[in-house]
Amino acid sequence: MEPTSEEAVCPDCGGRGWQIRADGGNGTAVPCDCQKTQEAPRLLQVAGLPERYQSCRLDNFRVELPVGRESLARARAIAERYVEEFLTTQGGFRESGLLFIGPPGVGKTHLAAATLSTLIRDYRVRGKFVDFTSLIYQIQATFDPRSEGSKQAVLDPVMRAEVLVLDELGAQKPSPWVSETLYLILNTRYTRRLPTLFTTNYPLEEDGAASEAEPGRSPGQLLSHRIPAMLLSRLYEMAQPVVIDSLDYRQTIKMHQHQLNP
Repeated sequence: MEPTSEEAVCPDCGGRGWQIRADGGNGTAVPCDCQKTQEAPRLLQVAGLPERYQSCRLDNFRVELPVGRESLARARAIAERYVEEFLTTQGGFRESGLLFIGPPGVGKTHLAAATLSTLIRDYRVRGKFVDFTSLIYQIQATFDPRSEGSKQAVLDPVMRAEVLVLDELGAQKPSPWVSETLYLILNTRYTRRLPTLFTTNYPLEEDGAASEAEPGRSPGQLLSHRIPAMLLSRLYEMAQPVVIDSLDYRQTIKMHQHQLNP
């Protein structure tokens, strides 16, 4: 596609996207550096970050709430360190991910989306963001005989992404079909050593502090009762748990910002 008059044309390649490098003969065509600059926006678009989370950054994650400041700061620091150490000494990407755990509104999805977008900008990874409930509905839609899509076409980008954000793990009722779909995704990524960033509202079963704080907690509110045991075990190897204990930011801050004064 030719650039419009309003677009800046690269002075090195004239907008062609490649240059001829001398090699003693006719020259070799190599990608211009401008392609690297243009690649990040394209990868971000393909990643499918919801519009609400496209502006999320690690440096604009707020940690100054009246409750849980240390927990919020620690979660952000872990995400920042994850990005810094994402490239291994062997030159590849790290295999493990992060599991952000906490009640609604504490910033789990913000951190996961910000981590993904930073990895895309810094390392040009091919990332993907999916909400698990929406993913289930997309797969179910392919069962309609009139659908032109297929289950495999929906799942392939999720299973093959170099970095995946799986938002709202455990949100769907643990039916056999949902569990089977989740197992297919996680087991594929596990065997391919692909890092995954998870968010969940459900604490791990071993979270004794949560059990003591809420002795009446229903077993269904634990992650161990929302996903199969074999997946929970694998999850420990796939991701580092990051527990966020704070107030609901939407209820504490955002709701008051949106109120209209008489």
